[in-house]
Amino acid sequence: MGDQYTPNSGDSRYEVERYALDLTYTPRTNRLSGTARLTITIVERTSAIRLDLVGLRAKKVRVNGAPHRDVKQTDHALVVKFAEAREAGATLVVEIQYAGSPAPRRSHWGQLGWEELENGALVAAQPTGAPTWFPCNDRIANRATYEIRFTTDAEFFVAISGVPGEVTQRGGTRTWSFTSEVPTATYLVAAHVGQYAEFPLNIPLRSGATVGRLVTPRRQAPEMLRAFAPMVDMVREFETWFGPYPQEDLTVVVVEEELEIPLESQGLVTFGSNHAAAAEQRLLAHELAHQWFGNSVAISRWKDIWLNEGFCCFSEWIWAEASGRQTIAQCAQEHHELLSALPQDLLLSNPGAADMFDDRVYKRGALLLEALRRTLGDAKFRALLLAWSTENSHRQVRSEDFLRLAQSFTAEPLEGLWHSWLLDEKLPKLPKPSKLPKGDRVPKAQKALTPLNQLKPTKAGK
Repeated sequence: MGDQYTPNSGDSRYEVERYALDLTYTPRTNRLSGTARLTITIVERTSAIRLDLVGLRAKKVRVNGAPHRDVKQTDHALVVKFAEAREAGATLVVEIQYAGSPAPRRSHWGQLGWEELENGALVAAQPTGAPTWFPCNDRIANRATYEIRFTTDAEFFVAISGVPGEVTQRGGTRTWSFTSEVPTATYLVAAHVGQYAEFPLNIPLRSGATVGRLVTPRRQAPEMLRAFAPMVDMVREFETWFGPYPQEDLTVVVVEEELEIPLESQGLVTFGSNHAAAAEQRLLAHELAHQWFGNSVAISRWKDIWLNEGFCCFSEWIWAEASGRQTIAQCAQEHHELLSALPQDLLLSNPGAADMFDDRVYKRGALLLEALRRTLGDAKFRALLLAWSTENSHRQVRSEDFLRLAQSFTAEPLEGLWHSWLLDEKLPKLPKPSKLPKGDRVPKAQKALTPLNQLKPTKAGK
């Protein structure tokens, strides 16, 4: 009942409106226990709901405050059955007490979720790792708000997605609190437990506020503060392209371990110590851009992942040009040549679950945007990106929504461009730069754009 790419995760019969988590973790024994209180709304008449929970055992369940015993737990889920069907629109509060030794789950995409470190733990949840540390409706389309209390040994620092709140100490433990009032998918809730310290980044926003803190082991803080200093200018540049920084917080966690790739989450980005190298600066831009694309402008199905990753790769090129290293056009040409040498058997509009994190999705999505920039001209293209990111702030979108908005910026039909980049396997050539005049929007095309789902994919070589 979940997304077609993650069919064994999530339950479309209900939506979680808010998660309230009160958790206790002991790093020495990797023991996690706590209570999850989920405020849910039934969207389809049902006599049962399914909550994702992996590797942890539920001890007690309450529904609307009353003990509930008609519960069945499997290796991957908790099924709560009702004596009488619940009607669409009904609101329930489901409370689960649970405990266990959290661990990552195996998936198509490798090990996901809670990962025990030598000196703490972290959560890398994309796309289905969230149930390794709390019971949830693990659907990309179900975004909720969060209230999290996390208690651990006093010598450890805790960073979790959301705005940091009060920290209290009792005996040898400290309790950290976080709230997130922006709609957030379960895979975008990150958690870090380690012997860290925090350092202000004081990134000025166009609103006049400042945002940002660096969380890292104290001994590597000077190096990391230097390495991540460019984020100040990155935020400034991205605000001119995409509008105001859209999150409540910006926490940059740099762990002492080396990580294969950085990890984005809501208002929080995670890097390994190896990402501090100057050659990795593009990754800073990419993960920062996710705060606009993926975390604010949010896809409602995984097949549209190019709307996240393609836009963030294009943001790398924006930063390359702004910092004087390469122009956007040069970046695009370089990556077009690289993609031309790779297998051309992937549809950007529907890459499939196994390939949705393939680098070809990321780079081809960025090249589509460059093709659109060259077609519209730079001024209209920038106006389009600004409209896309601001009009859809904290809203769920699909590819068709972007195609519709883009078409409103030109009288020339864009159907051919969409078809060649989204629905053909063969990599198209980049168009020559547009000769259309720059300026405001022009009238909408007279011919309506054919919906994407009515266009037929074309195999490579045909």
